[in-house]
Amino acid sequence: MTAPRLFVFGLGYSAGVFAEALKADGWRVGGTCRTEEKRAELEARGFEAVLFDREHPLPDAPALLDGVTHLLVSVPPDAKGDPVLDLHGRDIAGLRRLDWAGYLSTTGVYGDTGGEWVSEASWLRPNGDRQRRRVEAERGWQYLHREYGVPMHIFRLAGIYGPGRSAIDHVREGTAKRVDKPGQVFCRIHVEDIAATLRASMASISPGAVYNLADDLPCPSHEVVAHACALLGVEPPPLVPFDQAELSPMAASFYADCRRVRNDRIKTRLGVVLKHPDYRAGLAAQLAAERTAERAATDGKMAG
Repeated sequence: MTAPRLFVFGLGYSAGVFAEALKADGWRVGGTCRTEEKRAELEARGFEAVLFDREHPLPDAPALLDGVTHLLVSVPPDAKGDPVLDLHGRDIAGLRRLDWAGYLSTTGVYGDTGGEWVSEASWLRPNGDRQRRRVEAERGWQYLHREYGVPMHIFRLAGIYGPGRSAIDHVREGTAKRVDKPGQVFCRIHVEDIAATLRASMASISPGAVYNLADDLPCPSHEVVAHACALLGVEPPPLVPFDQAELSPMAASFYADCRRVRNDRIKTRLGVVLKHPDYRAGLAAQLAAERTAERAATDGKMAG
């Protein structure tokens, strides 16, 4: 029996964790990246990698995608739209062995609700250009499902964190800030729970479905930083009012929206049990894994 084959447009952080898990189970996994350096890294990890961006379409896409059974798209739209749809939508629509496809979107499509809860049935009221482009990209992928039968699933992700991209890492790097904007909360999702939800969707295929991916605890980001500092035994950075925080335009833009994201659907429809239901569990797990790795390395040196 031929092994299932996953192809990922945008084999980056989140998609990489998902892809590693499938590769460990014997899947054939390939995907795209934007630089030769990244391609070399992916190939060293055992992935089939090819360069792709708007200026560099896939070479001979029909042949490259032939035999793909599962497809994941994590490439964000650019100012012109969704480059994957624009360049390879027809190729994807023509795939005959495709059992499942997923598009990684963002909960930013809901816009600002003043802290009120949103679900997958909520109106989409994006505030900025980036969020509006996401809404358009979602519509494009849903069109491919409706008109061509592509088994597409939309996953709206909250703020992604995990090893290498967590508050613990930011504190260690000296880049963590504690910004105070009264009433502001953020939602987040651990990268391992993203991978688990994607796998659950593959086991319960429902083309056209939309899922929110967020943990159980919306809260201010400064609380997460303070907790990371406590775990590391260091003093937290000072709490700075938002209007004095001197954030970059990109960082400040995230404070324009405030919402709480419901995650009921992934639990009831897909049976997902979050491994990291809140940031405390996620950060504790990261530290525990680091310490286990350190002990193993020490034991290895002693045995050597």
